[in-house]
Amino acid sequence: MSASNAVASAGAKVLIVDDHELTRALLRSILRSNDYEVVGEARDGIGALELAERLRPDIICMDVVMPEMGGLEALQAIKALHPQIVVIMVSGTPSVANVRDSIQGGASGFIIKPYKVGKVLDTLRLAWPAAGKTLPDRHNSNLETT
Repeated sequence: MSASNAVASAGAKVLIVDDHELTRALLRSILRSNDYEVVGEARDGIGALELAERLRPDIICMDVVMPEMGGLEALQAIKALHPQIVVIMVSGTPSVANVRDSIQGGASGFIIKPYKVGKVLDTLRLAWPAAGKTLPDRHNSNLETT
């Protein structure tokens, strides 16, 4: 991986979706410590859809199994409405079917809990350029050219 790809996703806006507060807190800490901007958190797929629409994150890290609306159902809805959002699915009880369904549904990666910092960061870094993404230049967007 080139140095530019290694840092390409740092600074990206991330939405965390998981029904467990401690899991969200751990992922939030990992991401913020590595220059990702956590813009919101949701407890289920319904909240994920609402926040994806309102916040327009670059990346969504979403649990597969949640109450109300699960991650796979929310993944399909999010990708239908916002195909540009990079979605990384997360599971504490991964199965071949969950991984297959996630990738077929449009997920760009899959992370297995409990979180390992290196695995989380590698998955996000690899998913970002694989989805054809480059980080928008948010810092210079208000500068005028002469």
